[in-house]
Amino acid sequence: MSLLLCLTTCPDPDSAGRLARALVEERLAACVSVLPGVQSTYRWQGALEQASEYLLLIKTTRARYPALQARLPALHPYELPELVAVESSAALPAYLQWVAAATAPLE
Repeated sequence: MSLLLCLTTCPDPDSAGRLARALVEERLAACVSVLPGVQSTYRWQGALEQASEYLLLIKTTRARYPALQARLPALHPYELPELVAVESSAALPAYLQWVAAATAPLE
């Protein structure tokens, strides 16, 4: 099983917390870690922007990624949310099993 570590950012702790809770409650993520204090510099609609943001580290599986990708825009406060996934099969086997179990859709 491959683990996906997905990255997104939010503008404030409330939206980051709401997004993290929703993703875990909906079993789209096994865990979401929220890291404060990220400083982002980017170009948006032709202007150079800088913002303080909260980085979310979303742990999920390749099988659940399409559902995560489809759901994130509806939950996210940004017009165009960032969603970048990095795949890894190098993790503790028990952790990989836990991620798979925590994201398995309920029947």
